[in-house]
Amino acid sequence: MTKKEIKALISLLEDEDREVASHIEQKIVSLGEGIIPFLEEEWEETLDSDLQKKIEDLIHNLQFEGLMSRLVAWKENGAENLLEGMWLVNSYLYPDVEFSTITKEIDQLYFEAWRHMKTEMHPYDQVKSLNNVLFREKRFSANTKNFHSPANSMLHLVLESKRGNPLTLCVIYLILAQRLEMPVYGVNLPNLFILTYKLDGLQFYINVYNKGLILSKADIDNYILQLNLNPIDIFYEPCSNLDIIKRALRNLAFSFEKMDDMEKSTEVIKLLTAISDDDIPLTR
Repeated sequence: MTKKEIKALISLLEDEDREVASHIEQKIVSLGEGIIPFLEEEWEETLDSDLQKKIEDLIHNLQFEGLMSRLVAWKENGAENLLEGMWLVNSYLYPDVEFSTITKEIDQLYFEAWRHMKTEMHPYDQVKSLNNVLFREKRFSANTKNFHSPANSMLHLVLESKRGNPLTLCVIYLILAQRLEMPVYGVNLPNLFILTYKLDGLQFYINVYNKGLILSKADIDNYILQLNLNPIDIFYEPCSNLDIIKRALRNLAFSFEKMDDMEKSTEVIKLLTAISDDDIPLTR
């Protein structure tokens, strides 16, 4: 369609006949995200608040459907890039934040961590070195005051504010550690996402939410015991990138639920369902 034809189509959104207007909305949605710039242009030009609201809803629906398609494609392509997955979660609230913006922030953190990492370091010393950069020099920390805020699941905001929830802080730590060739992976503990360092018979755990505190298997045993749960492998062994992104979406849905924003919570659950074959309770 030409620009003139698209603008003419958008103008029909004002039709008083609801059936006609509904048909036009469906036609616009079928054109995909490429029509968004034209919708934004029309929004700026009109003074009709009702039409502006219709356009805003259409833009959101187009962005949401596009995000769902990209999430499914990310999963079907192997869910290999964890940073990309977190950026997609970020895109739900901030569709204009580019992947390159987040990548640059991570690159800078990696460079700082790499400068402090020495060859032949003991695993514990590697962890302590990374802890020093993130928690002492860069001052990343737990967002305990606003624990349930959706901002804690938005990676670009966590990189900016240096405050986040257990999972988002772990993702930053995990990505840096793996780029530094450390065998560090995510662990799906109930109510608390942590990391594990696992290589050649050596395994210990890292509580990033508590400034990278090193934990033993006995510590995990005690934690599971306090929750009155049976110790199963998922509480001790590495999880996949897909598991991490599903947990990030559960966290985000739960945040909106705590804010009584059920519309957004329901939408995030739809994103989660699109990449899930199970029904796991919400966890942090």
